[in-house]
Amino acid sequence: MDFFGILTMIGGLAFFLYGMEVMGTGLSKASGGRLEMLLGKLTSSRWKAVLLGAGVTAVIQSSSATTVMVVGFVNSGIMKLSQVVGIIMGANIGTTITSWILSLAGLESDNFFIRLLKPSSFSPVLAAVGVGFLMFSKKEKIKNVGVIFAGFAVLMAGMDAMSGAVKPLADVPEFTGILTAFSHPLLGVLAGMILTAVIQSSSASVGILQALCATGAVSYGAAIPIIMGQNIGTCVTALLSGIGASRNARRAALVHLYFNLIGTGIFMLLFYGINGLVQFGFLENGANAAGIAVIHSFFNIFATAILLPFSSGLEKLACLTIKDKEDKAVEKEAQDRAVPALDARFLAAPGLALEQCRMAAGHMSESAREALLLAISLIYEYKEEKAGKVAELETEVDGYEDQLGSYLVKLGSRDLSAKESHTLTLLLHDIGDFERISDHALNIQEAARELEEKKLRFSGEAQSELKVFAGAVEEIVNISFESFREEDRALAKKVEPLEEVIDLLNVEMKKRHIKRLRKGECTIEMGFILADITTDLERVADHCSNIAVSLLETGEDELGSHEYLDSLKGAEHPEFGQAVEGFRKKYQLP
Repeated sequence: MDFFGILTMIGGLAFFLYGMEVMGTGLSKASGGRLEMLLGKLTSSRWKAVLLGAGVTAVIQSSSATTVMVVGFVNSGIMKLSQVVGIIMGANIGTTITSWILSLAGLESDNFFIRLLKPSSFSPVLAAVGVGFLMFSKKEKIKNVGVIFAGFAVLMAGMDAMSGAVKPLADVPEFTGILTAFSHPLLGVLAGMILTAVIQSSSASVGILQALCATGAVSYGAAIPIIMGQNIGTCVTALLSGIGASRNARRAALVHLYFNLIGTGIFMLLFYGINGLVQFGFLENGANAAGIAVIHSFFNIFATAILLPFSSGLEKLACLTIKDKEDKAVEKEAQDRAVPALDARFLAAPGLALEQCRMAAGHMSESAREALLLAISLIYEYKEEKAGKVAELETEVDGYEDQLGSYLVKLGSRDLSAKESHTLTLLLHDIGDFERISDHALNIQEAARELEEKKLRFSGEAQSELKVFAGAVEEIVNISFESFREEDRALAKKVEPLEEVIDLLNVEMKKRHIKRLRKGECTIEMGFILADITTDLERVADHCSNIAVSLLETGEDELGSHEYLDSLKGAEHPEFGQAVEGFRKKYQLP
């Protein structure tokens, strides 16, 4: 091979790795995090876990990504260690689909339909379609499909370039001598392990091996141990992701390593033990891409079939390696983190990360809602235990805002789709509203405490009016929070009419208070406390309006909040006035 042949091989390798990266990114975007979320679902059996791991990995084209996500789920407490073993085994099977796709390049036939199956035949078509989608389509989903097609075409172009560049190496004695050395099982395993650990992708390293088969100098005797090493080398990514994680997350990474180490050991002992007795003749034959795919798949299926019944043993081995000797205070602090689901590992899959953020924001909203309802109940019956709970919840919500805000900012620097970018912006706004609602809950708690400490009580009229007002606020909180969690636009449309009624109630209550004050039925001090409470409740309703409007305005051609509200209250929306009238009848002051 001359200098230019080396350049061609390097360029082909670069295209191959880049194409694999682009295709994986496109697949991840197309799934929108939904596939990765499946990994977090509970599975009723080990075999279902294997099938789930295999299916998800086959689609996202990366066992490393699947395993890293699983480590993240365990670290976040979403999954238990016992649930991940089957998924990890399935991920090893799913990753073999890449080698089968690449093996199509070796198809040889004069039959028109078989020739169409060759990537060299259909990848140019995919490239043209993919580029067309990227250039002319405005829909995000179509663009993602275009990225997948273009990435696959680049991958196959790189594969062809590599295969063509290395063919002359068949006549180089030094090259064939190196491959012969790899026929020694330990050297082959070591070589495959190092190559995969460096590029952190078993699919890519197997593809490189398939390209080398084009020389005809790679025998099955050399290929088999290299493939074994490649399966071990892919564990590096998960092991690195486990650094700084919880004990169980690090154990999940070790399960992946032990599965491949033990599986490789058993396979090689059996294979070379039988070979010593019967002498497999095919070991001296030149390997081809299809043969590599067969070996890759057979090993992973074999290892899973052998070790799945002993999955609890792998779990125990990981637990023995990382024992429960960590500082209990540190462990408790990790368990008590405000937002345990926000794991940095999920940032590699923005769709999944956003879904985790939505779940965390949902928990945040529940804490804010609970704080508000407790604070309102303190106005009528003060209990120090409940008051302390309101303060705890407010602190918890503050923690959510800090961690969620920081995480969303990090996520914002990733390559997001237009929809994901909008969701991220929406979440940033909404968590601010949730945090302010909890602040108002704390203000109401402090007002209730002042009433208790000074032994003050509202008049019967004021209490009756306040109960109506607070009831309306409780309803607007329930409606807006549920519309956020369910992304229910129909429900969100009920918020603004109710907010308008709450504003009217607030004005009317102030007028009535002034009348009582003039009649001497209320003191100025009580009036200040009542004004503080009603102001906080009215502002809670304002924040609920922000939450609902942020959801609704997404479908109104990017209108801003003020423009959207103006259009909502216009003559073209008579249903708004009808809804206002309905809430006015429901919440009439006595």
